[in-house]
Amino acid sequence: MITIYDWFGYELPIKERYQLIKKVGFDGILLWWSEGFGRNDYRNAPQIVRDAGLFIENIHTPVHNQNDLWLDNLEGEALTDCYLQCVADCNEFEIPTMVVHLPGEDYPYNSLGVDRVKKIAEKAEQLGVNVALENLRNLPNLAHMLEQVDSLRIGFCYDCGHHYHYYPDDDLLSMYGSRLMALHLHDIGGSYGQHQLPFDGPIDWSAAMMKITESNYSGATAIEAMNWDYKHLSAEEFLQEAFERAKRLEALRQRKPSF
Repeated sequence: MITIYDWFGYELPIKERYQLIKKVGFDGILLWWSEGFGRNDYRNAPQIVRDAGLFIENIHTPVHNQNDLWLDNLEGEALTDCYLQCVADCNEFEIPTMVVHLPGEDYPYNSLGVDRVKKIAEKAEQLGVNVALENLRNLPNLAHMLEQVDSLRIGFCYDCGHHYHYYPDDDLLSMYGSRLMALHLHDIGGSYGQHQLPFDGPIDWSAAMMKITESNYSGATAIEAMNWDYKHLSAEEFLQEAFERAKRLEALRQRKPSF
């Protein structure tokens, strides 16, 4: 299975967006879940996605206030409530997984943060939803939460681009591959340092995909590239290129390890 982050750039009517994603060959999408970035119809999106013949692999929860999660104030409570609502939304819309950004490493974890993630885990267990914590520049916080919150519903969203951009010397998949719940695959470099199409930057994709294979992760090969450095391509051309790169990654995943 091959999926793509649905808000990859371009100003497109939402139905056309999903029809194009389906047309070029993708099986499903990663769904942005908030009004951020100018998206006002996100709660209507699941039906439009499914009408286009695609499945929803996961939702990406809001990121604009991600550093508030540890705060002992109304902003911290509001963000916790937001994530709890996202768990409920996944249950309502029959979406198996939600991806969450923890605060960055400049905002060290505390006991309140652990308690809040445990509260989110409890609701996720009740409703049968996976909560995948994504690696950004947040490794101390990510490591602590994965160690302290003992729940089968709290796991890891592996972002390959963030890994090689922020912590290239840490073997994140050896550490947390057993808890892998989602992938974000993109290359580093370009105008913004990341979110390029795979194979357009320096990442060793053969090695990266072998690590994913060795983790026994069975989910989709999921692309999270943006059109920032591809404005010369139409939306359909960009999607076609993304799909071809994804097929190359899928082939690398299917190789047998050599011992």
